[in-house]
Amino acid sequence: MWLIVGLGNPGREYAGNRHNAGFMVADLLADRWGVAGFRAKFGGQVADARVGAERAVLLKPQQFMNCSGQVVAPAARFFNVEPANLVVIHDELDLDFGRLKVKIGGGHGGHNGLRSIFADLGTPDFVRVRLGIGRPPPRMEGADYVLQNFGKAEGKELPFLLGDAADAVELILQAGVVSAMNRFNPKPAEADED
Repeated sequence: MWLIVGLGNPGREYAGNRHNAGFMVADLLADRWGVAGFRAKFGGQVADARVGAERAVLLKPQQFMNCSGQVVAPAARFFNVEPANLVVIHDELDLDFGRLKVKIGGGHGGHNGLRSIFADLGTPDFVRVRLGIGRPPPRMEGADYVLQNFGKAEGKELPFLLGDAADAVELILQAGVVSAMNRFNPKPAEADED
């Protein structure tokens, strides 16, 4: 049993924000897996899925980002999901736009959604799929940057990043976290120069 959490902020006005990358991946996975739709539960939107032999529940918290743990922790308890089977998909300022990394545990890096989940779950030792959104431009606060929509150039590349993140989640479920780390964490090789 897996609990797959996409982080974001509820409401149409936030839908295209960098901070909603987790929601975007959850929606893509729901589409790929042919789920019938999301239903309200735990203060979030929940959908059941089968991925091969694995049972998974997709969750999009409908509290604001910094209260995500108030939705994630009760869902994890209800479904009896151990931290090793909790996958949280989120935006990451400390990765260049387009980079993707999979990790287990670690700090929150200032991400308020992760900070909230740590507090309410009581542990940071869950799986994370981190979508790089890059750093804000000079003199812009990170909080303002994550609440902006992806730029025009980013928008062209965004489907590839979301697709890779969905692929990473599927690989975690089917082959394990280490396989996903080995595939997605290495930095792409620089183009050979003559």
